Amino acid sequence: MNIISSWHITGWEFAALAFAALLVGFSKTAVSGANTVSLAIFAAVLPARASTGVLLPVLIAGDVLAVLTYRRHAHWPTLWRLFPAVAAGVVVGTLFLVWADDAVVRTSIGAILLLMAGVTVWRRRTAERTDDPDAVVTRAGRVKARSYGVLGGFTTMVANAGGPVMSLYLLSAGFRKLGFLGTSAFFFLIVNVSKVPFSAGLGLIDGRSLLLDAALVLFVVPGALLGKWAVHRINQRLFEQLVIAATVVGGLQLLLR
Repeated sequence: MNIISSWHITGWEFAALAFAALLVGFSKTAVSGANTVSLAIFAAVLPARASTGVLLPVLIAGDVLAVLTYRRHAHWPTLWRLFPAVAAGVVVGTLFLVWADDAVVRTSIGAILLLMAGVTVWRRRTAERTDDPDAVVTRAGRVKARSYGVLGGFTTMVANAGGPVMSLYLLSAGFRKLGFLGTSAFFFLIVNVSKVPFSAGLGLIDGRSLLLDAALVLFVVPGALLGKWAVHRINQRLFEQLVIAATVVGGLQLLLR
């Protein structure tokens, strides 16, 4: 294949990328944060910086499918509260990418994810649960939303790793499964699309990367359908445990690579 030869990858490596794309679709409609494994696969097969540019359109394809699936469950007050802080985080992340090397990026994000996973587990054991998102947002407070928003924007810009950060925010805010998935679907569609000009400006997205994306997005669809089937068979407690576990695994992968 011309695409494989242009990237100097083997058939097995393309198969690994295809599996990672399938996992993106699954994570967008079932267990948000699980696509940190996809991030690791892309970075292992492709040059680290280039991998973020290739992965971004694949993520956007998954976001579109997630929005079509869960659009009725989004909680817009939470989204409007987060967007300004996320925008600031994206700008900081863009500046960070100008000078930071791959090792610094991986270590920083891995440490942040593990720290936030620990904080989330602790908060969920000590805080009273509510099923009302409006009440949760009020209790969570502006400082908390802004902190998670900046970190989410930063991590999504530098490594497409904002999923675990925002997953932890929505879990700590007490969102149930469908509200969680609907809110995160719109959040990441808007944020990831807004990142395209920045990534293109940094040279991370070009014609060659888009050709590889055209081949990989075909695998996002079956992953999304599998996730839609699986999410209704996962109870709330297991769902939350899987999200936190995926965050920890993603953080460890970034630290140990």
